[in-house]
Amino acid sequence: MPESRVHVFVSGEVQDVHFRDNAHETARAHDLEGWVRNLDDGRVEAVFEGSEEDVETMLEWCERGPIKADVDDVEVEEGNPQGDLDGFEKR
Repeated sequence: MPESRVHVFVSGEVQDVHFRDNAHETARAHDLEGWVRNLDDGRVEAVFEGSEEDVETMLEWCERGPIKADVDDVEVEEGNPQGDLDGFEKR
């Protein structure tokens, strides 16, 4: 069972800069489960579930994003791990 779960909303210049692709690769490299998707309002939404250390590493990555991103804010909603996710997907 995963130790930690967060639901994040990332705002700024985060679409059309490969944010989802890079988040997908980074999350998989850290054995996280969850998903990432673009929202109609220009933000990126994601859920990360896994070890506390790996989730924290992913949150730190979200603060920067990929090289072409310009992150203004990361809203984080902590939750109880569900254990119902299988792998990490781009939506």
